[in-house]
Amino acid sequence: MDTRPDAVAADLAGHAAYARVFQPGRLTLGFIAPLEAYPDAPWPTLADHAALARKVDALDFAAIWLRDVPFYDPSFGDVGQVLDPMVYAGWLAAQTTRIAIGTAGIVLPLRDPLIVAKQAASVDQLLGGRFLLGLSTGDRPSEFTAFDSDLGDRPERYRDAIGVIRAATEQSFARHASAHYGTLDGTIDMVPKPVGPRLPILAIGRAGQTLEWLGANTDGWIWHLSDARRLPDVLARWRSATAGGAYKPYGYGAMFDLLADPDAPLTYAAGGIRSGRNALIALWQRQRDEGVAHVALNPKPSRRPFADVADELATYVLPHFPTDAR
Repeated sequence: MDTRPDAVAADLAGHAAYARVFQPGRLTLGFIAPLEAYPDAPWPTLADHAALARKVDALDFAAIWLRDVPFYDPSFGDVGQVLDPMVYAGWLAAQTTRIAIGTAGIVLPLRDPLIVAKQAASVDQLLGGRFLLGLSTGDRPSEFTAFDSDLGDRPERYRDAIGVIRAATEQSFARHASAHYGTLDGTIDMVPKPVGPRLPILAIGRAGQTLEWLGANTDGWIWHLSDARRLPDVLARWRSATAGGAYKPYGYGAMFDLLADPDAPLTYAAGGIRSGRNALIALWQRQRDEGVAHVALNPKPSRRPFADVADELATYVLPHFPTDAR
């Protein structure tokens, strides 16, 4: 029996980005930047990235997600969209009008949470409330060495830093004591504040936490593409962890290669999906009914131009998973 709560939290029900991407009973589609196929390279060209951002906005996809990768580590293979996610999010505010912009995710233990709070609220203002703050713990030891940051206490600092961000962005002249960061004593106020009552905070990955902690302290969970056979169990555990409260969405990110043959069968490879469009429609209809709220597609391994992939998805697939349920 499906025991998902039906109601979005009152302070997020009208949030421009959250309501666009996450609604009970719906599945929406977005892209992980860069909006480019680069299967044989560690970094993209970023050619035409402004035009492509405007394109996916006009085609009415739900979101563009930005990764936080400060260094190129050859053992990990790629550097995401190259540009810093907060800087890029601010730039995208001038290029788009409707699409949500999210981080997937800011490596919180490598950043001062008050700076993250200031950046996030600033970007949210520039976007008119279209920002989703996704936060991760990071998984590249070389980066922690470069920042002289302890890899071992990432989960504890993640929890602590989220408390700091919430206090600074949700309270006027906040009072908050942190174990790892500074103290807000009520004598200063962070400005600007977010457009809405608060910033939606999403867990990107497990972040070293229990599902119960994530369910109680974040507004949703975006994980990687797991074994499709395990997904119903993952969703059941997430529903159990969030039972009794407001709706908390689950989504996943995946490498993505849309094949030109619309009837090509779906296969899984290296944490990604390779498929023709008809099998994708069937997959996402089933996953929507199981409780998946959002799928973020990373076009890196694609062998087709991104613009062609976006057009095909918008024409044949997106009508089955409309961003605006109205």
